[in-house]
Amino acid sequence: MDFEHSPRVQQLQQQLTTFMQEQVLPNEHLFKQQTAANRWSTPPILQSLKAQAKAQGLWNLFMPGHEHGGQGLSNVEYAPLAEIMGRVFWAAEVFNCSAPDTGNMEVF
Repeated sequence: MDFEHSPRVQQLQQQLTTFMQEQVLPNEHLFKQQTAANRWSTPPILQSLKAQAKAQGLWNLFMPGHEHGGQGLSNVEYAPLAEIMGRVFWAAEVFNCSAPDTGNMEVF
C-alpha cells in the first residue's frame, strides 16, 4: 500500500498547518482565559475560529463524502490532518472534527 500523501492532501496539510500557526496557536491563551470561569462553556474565540475555518474550506475534513460538506478523504488521507489538529487539545472542534460529533455525523 502506498502511504505517500497525494498532492491534494499535501495542500490540505499546508493549509491546515498555516491556519493552526496563524489562528489557533496564538489564541491558546485567550481560549484558556475565556474558559477559566466555566470550562464547559463555548468561548467566543472558538466560534470565531470555526467561522474562519469554514470560510477557508477546512470544515468536516473527516467526512468521507462531498454530499454532506466533507472533503471526500479516506481514513489514510485524513490521518495526517488529524495529527496536525491534535497538537492543541481543542483544535479539532475548530474544524468541526471533534468527537463524538464525528462518529455521530457519519451515522446520521
